[in-house]
Amino acid sequence: MNFNLSVSLITVLLLILASIGCATAPVSENPAAKSVVDIPAVSSDAEKHAAETEKAAAKAAMDAAVFSGAEKYAAADINAAKKIWETAEARMKEEKFIEAKQNYVSAKSAFHRASAAVEEGKKVAAAEVNAAVANLEKAWENLKAAANNVRNRMKDKEMRADWEAFTKTFADDMKATKEKIVTDLAGAKENIYELMSIIERWDSTFKELSAAPVPHKATKRKAKPATTKK
Repeated sequence: MNFNLSVSLITVLLLILASIGCATAPVSENPAAKSVVDIPAVSSDAEKHAAETEKAAAKAAMDAAVFSGAEKYAAADINAAKKIWETAEARMKEEKFIEAKQNYVSAKSAFHRASAAVEEGKKVAAAEVNAAVANLEKAWENLKAAANNVRNRMKDKEMRADWEAFTKTFADDMKATKEKIVTDLAGAKENIYELMSIIERWDSTFKELSAAPVPHKATKRKAKPATTKK
């Protein structure tokens, strides 16, 4: 009887220990489970940090490209780079950090290409401006010849004064334009456009004067000698 009682007690004790073990097992697993839950959050923070790092690098490349004059002399390149930048910014707002990082890397490379294209763009722009200067000088010579042809028809005093003022300032304007080719190509192009517009207006005016009929001068009739009646 004592033996049976001992066996029963041992069995009860084993069952109690087993239940305690089952109850405590999840507690021992909690740290591991917590670490598994935390992994995505840690990974997301790392991806965001990596994207922000590339964003800063791409922003620096963009600022350098703008400062170098890419918006004037490599417009196509910098506009393409800005589109990639805008895509990266959109991915950041959507918290798609991996895609954003890749776009920022691409944008940075594109901005570097825009900066590199500036010098070649300046050469092309300078060639265009020099050609425009040559055309402007030719147009000026033709205009002066047209003015000489209608000089006698310019009866309007205000018109004659305006023409004389333009002829006096044109040489200085051309000199300033040529100087700008070295320091400010965009400014030189604006000067050329403005001067050419003025020349075209004067040319139109001279053509109208040339086509207008010349008024005939009235001739006085000689008075007939008076006749006396006999």
